[in-house]
Amino acid sequence: MASDLFESPDYYNIDDLLSEEHKLVRTATRDWVKKEVSPIIEDYAQKAEFPTQLIKGLAEVGAFGPYIPEEYGGAGLDQISYGLMMQEIERGDSGVRSTCSVQSSLVMFPIYAYGSEEQKQKFLPKLASGEFLGSFGLTEPNFGSNPGGMITNFKDMGDHYLLNGAKMWISNAPFADVAVVWAKNEEGRIHGLIVERGMEGFTTPETHNKWSLRASATGELVFDNVKVPKENLLPGRSGLGAPLSCLDSARYGIAWGAVGAAMDCYDTALRYAKERIQFDRPIAGFQLQQKKLAEMITEITKAQLMVWRLGTLKNEGKATTAQISMAKRNSVEIALKIAREARQILGGMGITGDYSIMRHMMNLESVVTYEGTHDIHLLITGMDITGIPAFK
Repeated sequence: MASDLFESPDYYNIDDLLSEEHKLVRTATRDWVKKEVSPIIEDYAQKAEFPTQLIKGLAEVGAFGPYIPEEYGGAGLDQISYGLMMQEIERGDSGVRSTCSVQSSLVMFPIYAYGSEEQKQKFLPKLASGEFLGSFGLTEPNFGSNPGGMITNFKDMGDHYLLNGAKMWISNAPFADVAVVWAKNEEGRIHGLIVERGMEGFTTPETHNKWSLRASATGELVFDNVKVPKENLLPGRSGLGAPLSCLDSARYGIAWGAVGAAMDCYDTALRYAKERIQFDRPIAGFQLQQKKLAEMITEITKAQLMVWRLGTLKNEGKATTAQISMAKRNSVEIALKIAREARQILGGMGITGDYSIMRHMMNLESVVTYEGTHDIHLLITGMDITGIPAFK
């Protein structure tokens, strides 16, 4: 098994923009990924199995709710630290990063932002420690890019709510202890409900036969007359804007994470090109290979600057939904292109599990679709600059 020799590219000295705390967080996460993720991830991807033994380490490194205050079990870090953690974890594998994004931005964030004090005390510390794992139920079989059309619903039964419906393409679903589920009440208003494992009528069938995110557990959330206690309703916010605000946080993490996947593909290709001899010299010396590598590092550098600036805006409370959409779309697009070019540099070896590139490429085919598709993010930017929505 090859050692993880990854070296992070920093062509514009972006480290000068980071604090010492940022660098410490990044180093700790990178070291953990090199030790715990890289040696096993190819085998788990081949087996299409989530490495559950990583959960404890992810919690210990602070990857679950890093920006949640310490009083609720989080690390109390800023948004750039969160981004750097997602970058390093996705450099290891997009599926492992997905587990962290869901836990942090789609489960812990809504409970922290919109939950009652009792809900925060009950769930957040256990989610931060990894004792509980969570999932986020928004997408439905017939409503993906149009989540407002959801049909999952709940009725007020006096002393409880009765929840019916189904969600699909849900990361962490097969083993989630809690799910933050978005459903319509009898007036058609969207609310968040915390559904707990063990509630009668709540099942989480696993999705199989995936060619992407194979080391991540994906499934459905099915609700068949599930009795949800009234105290499990998130009281702080309702309407479609509530789940979309969670997606903003998750998309922000993806914007950083995809850059990590791109970095890994670039670093692998650069190292291979320097070592692979053809026509009596390293292929790195040929113009077409240099073109590929030069374009890769250019796009990575541009993306690094974009996500750093976005993190600064997020720390200041100024980052907009449209800005986050632009960064998510850009990072994933450049990562996919870099993965494909890197695969070509490696030739036939690029399709094997001896290298990470093909796994990244397959994973990114999911990342480019989830949390808002490539096209929808373009239309969000289009609406923002023209004032005219093209998807309504």
